[in-house]
Amino acid sequence: MLYPLTFQPAFKERVWGGRELERLYGKKLPLGARIGESWEISDRPGDASVIANGPLAGQTLRWLMEQHPAELLGGARPAAAGGFPLLCKILDARDKLSLQVHPPANQASALQGEPKTEMWFIADAAPGACLYAGLKAGVTRPEFERKISDGTVADCFHRIPVKAGDTMFLPSGRVHAIGDGLVIFEIQQNSDTTYRVFDWNRVGLDGKPRDLHIAPSLASIDFNDFEPALVDSTPEADGKIRRRALVKDLLFETDLLEMPAGTAYRLPPRKLQILAVTSGAAHIQSGAASVSLSAGQFSLIPASLERTEILASSEAVLLCVRAG
Repeated sequence: MLYPLTFQPAFKERVWGGRELERLYGKKLPLGARIGESWEISDRPGDASVIANGPLAGQTLRWLMEQHPAELLGGARPAAAGGFPLLCKILDARDKLSLQVHPPANQASALQGEPKTEMWFIADAAPGACLYAGLKAGVTRPEFERKISDGTVADCFHRIPVKAGDTMFLPSGRVHAIGDGLVIFEIQQNSDTTYRVFDWNRVGLDGKPRDLHIAPSLASIDFNDFEPALVDSTPEADGKIRRRALVKDLLFETDLLEMPAGTAYRLPPRKLQILAVTSGAAHIQSGAASVSLSAGQFSLIPASLERTEILASSEAVLLCVRAG
C-alpha cells in the first residue's frame, strides 16, 4: 500500500544559479556550485526522483510508475511514454534566465520536442525583481525577428514587477524569462524542451556561449500573446484557513493554502496530489502513515489514499497541486 511520499532532491548547477536554497531552506548543496534548480519530483530519463521515506525508500518514481501506476495516478493522465505527469522544481535565479519558449502541443512533435505548460509561484524576491512573460502590445513577428538579428529582442518582452506571493501561469508558446533575484516554485508538465531566443550575450559554465534555437523558437511563439497578467484570484475562507485558486488547467490545478498554526485541512480523497510547503511547517497524516514537511519540501499523495490531512505545525503556506 502506498503512503505520502517524499523524495531526495536533485540539484542542477546553472550559470544563473546561486546558494539561496541553502540559506532559505537548509538544503545541503554541493560545495562551491551555483545551484539554479532543485528537482523535487521528477520522472525524467536519467533523473527519476528517489523515494526518501518509509518502506519504499530507495525506489524511484520511475519504478512506482511501472509497478503501481493505478494506485499512484488514479484518474490522472500519465505523460508521454508512460511518464509521471508533472515535474516539480525550486529555482534560484541570481542572474536572469535566457529569453525562451516551450513548444505548444500542436507544434512539439514536428519540432522533435515536448510541450511544456508551467506555473511559477514567487517564494522570495529581491527589491525590483521582475519576470518577462509574453510580448509587449503590438510587437509583430517581423519586428521580433529584426530585433533578434540586432541583439535587442529583449525589448519585445513584457516585463512584470513581482514580489513574494505572486503567481504567473505560462502555457506552452508563451515567451518568457525569470529575472534576477528570485526564488520560484515551479510546477510544470513533464517536459524538458526549452528553445532559447536570447541569452544576454553571456557564456555558460564551460566558458562558451550557450546554444540558441531561433528557428524552433519562432515556430513555437504565440505572436498574439500580448502583456499577460499575473494570476489574480480572491481567497476563500475555510474556517481559519484561506484557500486561493491559482491555476485551473487540463494538465494541473493548483491552490494556495494559508494555514494558521494548529489548523487542519482535509484533502479530496482518491486524487493524485502534490503538496509543497513554501513557508512554515506542516504534518501530513494518512491513516497510520505520516510525514513532516518544512519550507522547501514536497510530498506526493498517491491517488489510492482515502483520507489525508494537512496539520499546520506552525503558520504555514502550501501549494496544493492536483494532476489532470
